[in-house]
Amino acid sequence: VQLQAYGGGLVQAGGSLRLSCAVSGGTSRSYHMGWFRQAPGKEREFVAAISWGGGRIYYADSVKGRFTISRDNAKNSVYLQMNSLKPEDTAVYYCAADRDVLRDASYAYWGQGTQVTVSS
Repeated sequence: VQLQAYGGGLVQAGGSLRLSCAVSGGTSRSYHMGWFRQAPGKEREFVAAISWGGGRIYYADSVKGRFTISRDNAKNSVYLQMNSLKPEDTAVYYCAADRDVLRDASYAYWGQGTQVTVSS
């Protein structure tokens, strides 16, 4: 399974970005999907996750109410809509896939990451 994350960029505080993650080499509906991020000098942290069927969704407290995770299994894609962005959201964002894992960082498959920079 290969994951390709894209959609990052530079945005002002208060702005929005939509990240996408394309799944290839497998069927996305077989996997739970997650988004994680890693800021410079910090450990990778959980952002959001969605179960294979979309029935279970989880968010980190720091993004709850601002970020929305969704998926389109027909397009083998997962999305992260990020609104009201803050400078502390600046990080490399990674998408991940796993058949069993949903909320912790032990996902089996990882994308290459996309940079999100929020200016103040």
